[in-house]
Amino acid sequence: MSSVRVRFAPSPTGFLHVGGLRTALYNYLFARRQGGKFLLRIEDTDRSRFIPGAVENLLATLAWAGLDYDEGPGVGGDRGPYVQSERLELYRRQAEFLLERGHAYPAFETPQELEELRRQQDRMGAPLVYDRRALRLSPEEIAQKRDKGIPSVIRMKVPRGRPVIVEDLIRGRVEFDADQIDDQVLLKSDGFPTYHLANVVDDHLMGVTHIIRGEEWLPSTPKHVILYEFFGWEVPQFAHLPLLLNPDRSKLSKRQGDVGVEDYRAKGILPEALVNFVALLGWNPGTEQELFSLEELVQQFSIERVGKSGAVFNIEKLRWMNAQHLRRKTDAELVSLLRPQLSAAGLNGFSDAYLTAVVNLMRERAEAPEDFLLKGRYFFEDPQAYDPEALAKRWTAESPDHLRTVRNSLASLQGFTKGLIETVVRDAAARHGIGAAKIIHPLRLAVTGVSLGPGLFELMEVLGMATCLSRIDRALEILSR
Repeated sequence: MSSVRVRFAPSPTGFLHVGGLRTALYNYLFARRQGGKFLLRIEDTDRSRFIPGAVENLLATLAWAGLDYDEGPGVGGDRGPYVQSERLELYRRQAEFLLERGHAYPAFETPQELEELRRQQDRMGAPLVYDRRALRLSPEEIAQKRDKGIPSVIRMKVPRGRPVIVEDLIRGRVEFDADQIDDQVLLKSDGFPTYHLANVVDDHLMGVTHIIRGEEWLPSTPKHVILYEFFGWEVPQFAHLPLLLNPDRSKLSKRQGDVGVEDYRAKGILPEALVNFVALLGWNPGTEQELFSLEELVQQFSIERVGKSGAVFNIEKLRWMNAQHLRRKTDAELVSLLRPQLSAAGLNGFSDAYLTAVVNLMRERAEAPEDFLLKGRYFFEDPQAYDPEALAKRWTAESPDHLRTVRNSLASLQGFTKGLIETVVRDAAARHGIGAAKIIHPLRLAVTGVSLGPGLFELMEVLGMATCLSRIDRALEILSR
């Protein structure tokens, strides 16, 4: 099906929402699975909500997630331009076409008049829709208002007394009553189109065959179907994705946590983990598999397996998935993630071999790239303090004597391997007639400053003899006072 063409059409009103990322991903996966084209279109006609820099952030976020598009800003294509503010003449011509055929009409109400109409309807319990008062204007009255320069909009004239049918690939047949559909504004008084006109015109002119978008757009779809009919254009296939929900099943919103892709990126969530996670928010592969690469998602994705019910955004599941993807990375990839963190912290000069040894020890303990430094800072600098809770629990009056015994034996070793280090510790415990734990815990505190971490003997081997001896000496000096 090489004729398949889908699009992701965000508005530059801020950072990309995770729901937007899912929409982009499903369009991308569908296009790649079908051998079709994935388009990016910037819908920037609502100038009141435009945020400078949002487009650049959007492009950078899609690139970070690995969602490359075939046509769009910066890539080109033969159906452009792909930014709506550069297509205003197209929308004006199409609005004039509708006016000429009686499918649309000019309306001259002020915002204040419309607000008063809404208040009246609200008091009466009537539907909050435009009452078509502009249709009562004669051609002469319309001409007089235009001659006076009174601002006007163009509204679509929704046919009454009929159903509007939407065939949805996810929800099946959905029927709407045309009498309940508002005469939507198509062209605003400033010459900019509303979403509804621009969306339909662009999807047709760009050859879009399938419209995959969020459930929140379903109520607008009958308006779009009517516009396709007015223009005499073929209606594309629709697929409306389920809502994303908070754990309490309310709609995912900023009030209950992070919703921007940028937020999760800043917290160390890997692109492959976030893509994997949002892919499963609504889509079920039909197997027990949970971890997918982008290539695996392309091979397995299908619209037929996208459900109708809302999908719960479980942050704990995302963290787990992030840890799994992190552990799948090669040593070299992990080292490349660690180096910028070390540089930012002013901790430089470590060889690839040393960093490889560190990431191998910390791999199973890290949930995000930041954890290598956050949980293992002692690999890169001497501890500045000692965990007070661990001191109270693990450091006793006998600990200094035990550590001096170990320190002297470690200093005499001809090699500093984990096996030899363990032998020294256990021999010292036997000589003192105590369990090895009574030496291991104080020794870990002396060397790392904390009570948790990878195997003590393995991490001491990585740190090296000189560092370990120096840290033991410093701990004895500070903690024996």
